Amino acid sequence: MPSLDARSEAVIVLITLLVCLTLTEMWFSYRDNRHYYEKRDTLTNIYLTTLAFFMNMLVNGTSFFLLSFAYRFKFTEITNPYAYWFILVVAQDFLYWVLHYTGHYCRLFWAMHVTHHSSEHFNFSTGFRSTVFEPLYRTFFYMPLALFGFNAVDILYAYLLTQLYGNIVHTQYRIPLPKWYAFIFVTPAHHRVHHASNIPYLDKNMGMMFIIWDRMFGTFHDEDDDEPVKYGLTHQPENLGPVNILFHEWKALLHDVKHAPGIKNKFLYFFNPPGWSHDGSTQTARMLQREYKKGLVKN
Repeated sequence: MPSLDARSEAVIVLITLLVCLTLTEMWFSYRDNRHYYEKRDTLTNIYLTTLAFFMNMLVNGTSFFLLSFAYRFKFTEITNPYAYWFILVVAQDFLYWVLHYTGHYCRLFWAMHVTHHSSEHFNFSTGFRSTVFEPLYRTFFYMPLALFGFNAVDILYAYLLTQLYGNIVHTQYRIPLPKWYAFIFVTPAHHRVHHASNIPYLDKNMGMMFIIWDRMFGTFHDEDDDEPVKYGLTHQPENLGPVNILFHEWKALLHDVKHAPGIKNKFLYFFNPPGWSHDGSTQTARMLQREYKKGLVKN
């Protein structure tokens, strides 16, 4: 197992490379007049990244404690270091897919995840447009890893590695990759689809490192040249101020809960998918996609 010092050095190198990639992409974008970056949008990404950094610092101790506590009750152990790290990275990525899926299909979690999708631009800095409140609940999705014999430090390290991979697929530049790679791993083309507001693309390609989970569970969609990606939300917030960008979906959710008749409907607004309504006045992504296929709605 690598030492903590080796891990720290690797993280510093990887983050430095990511920052350099971002600056390089930004330079090429301006040089070629591609408009991939916009000043206010990039500043918002930096703002959300800063908030997420401090949120992570605030809860990392608790995350470590919870994972270490669960590790005490482990019921298996992998002694081969290669198998250990391979299984850890794959299992962690699958649990991230579960976390990400939950963020799209449960409105309570969507209210927190929505900030990551609120940009109408797509570039390396969009990868830093963090789900600021995710650290408050993320650890609970990863606790099964501790029960399977993975220690807290390794779980957090594997998470960081897959997150860094997830950042580098936030680009509009077309990168030629072999078919076998795109069958297994998330590519920029896959993730462009994920950030689209086009009806056919909604809630697709949830994987961080591996796209195989989406292929297995029916949430995969290829990028289609006949369906150019439109980035952002289906309903963009008019106010993109620093407070509203974090809480606009919370405001909408609480408004719906307040005006919903009966305790059951109030409860369902929290846990049903975004777009669900007790009176059918709004539609979920799956409803829109069914109607789109029938030609009843357009993008």
